[in-house]
Amino acid sequence: MRAMPGSNAKRPLRLPEVNFSDEGRVRHLHLGTEWIQGSMRLDAPTELFHEYIQRMMAWLLFVEPDSVAGRQALQLGLGAGSLSKFCYTKLHMQTAAIELNPQVLLACRGWFQLPADNPRFEVVLADAAEEIQNPRWWGRVDALQVDLYDHEAAAPVLDSYLFYSHCRRLLSDQGCLTVNLFGRASSFARSLDKLSDAFGASAVWAFKPTREGNTVVLAQRSPNRPAADLLLARAAEIEARWGLPAVKWVRGCKPCAAIA
Repeated sequence: MRAMPGSNAKRPLRLPEVNFSDEGRVRHLHLGTEWIQGSMRLDAPTELFHEYIQRMMAWLLFVEPDSVAGRQALQLGLGAGSLSKFCYTKLHMQTAAIELNPQVLLACRGWFQLPADNPRFEVVLADAAEEIQNPRWWGRVDALQVDLYDHEAAAPVLDSYLFYSHCRRLLSDQGCLTVNLFGRASSFARSLDKLSDAFGASAVWAFKPTREGNTVVLAQRSPNRPAADLLLARAAEIEARWGLPAVKWVRGCKPCAAIA
């Protein structure tokens, strides 16, 4: 879950307090509540700890593994920096994140081992709803990972047809959006309809919810349906290279509609 209470309307923002807690060898990020906004293993800081965060990497199934290094990843909402660190450190991608709260960035740098900005890594302090309308990103993003939640984790902060249309404009031809739709007040069906309207129903894939209620959905810029044997071969290579449970993804991630 990510903290980014953004909108296009100009108004004063009251940003939540940022703190952390340690539970054994795991460190959690909080935004002034008990809700966990991200986690890191202290003895393995670049691992993806939560199951839903691992599923946010399922876009890897749609590209050749040898082509991943050098592609562009963009995270909307930094959280504890898990996805950003993994894309930059493990996948060797060009990596950027957009984060509204400067205290989240300071926390990630101080407590969660987030790299400093450099030619291959950057964090943009901005409202995601506004920054994604910057032409610098259009058509450049291969992996767009969206996890935008307020401090109470009640529902996605940005979850509209217009927002998802702007997300689609960011993607390269082989680009893919992954979004976490967890939320006590959110409607998965309504969110899925908005995604399908923006991307086309044939472009949308979804996992079943995790035990914690996180539902990860993927949307492709250019819909395609890889054969099962190709997906399994890629999954096996993803597991061998990067240690992600990709074979389980093939079984658990299903297209939401048949390609016409």
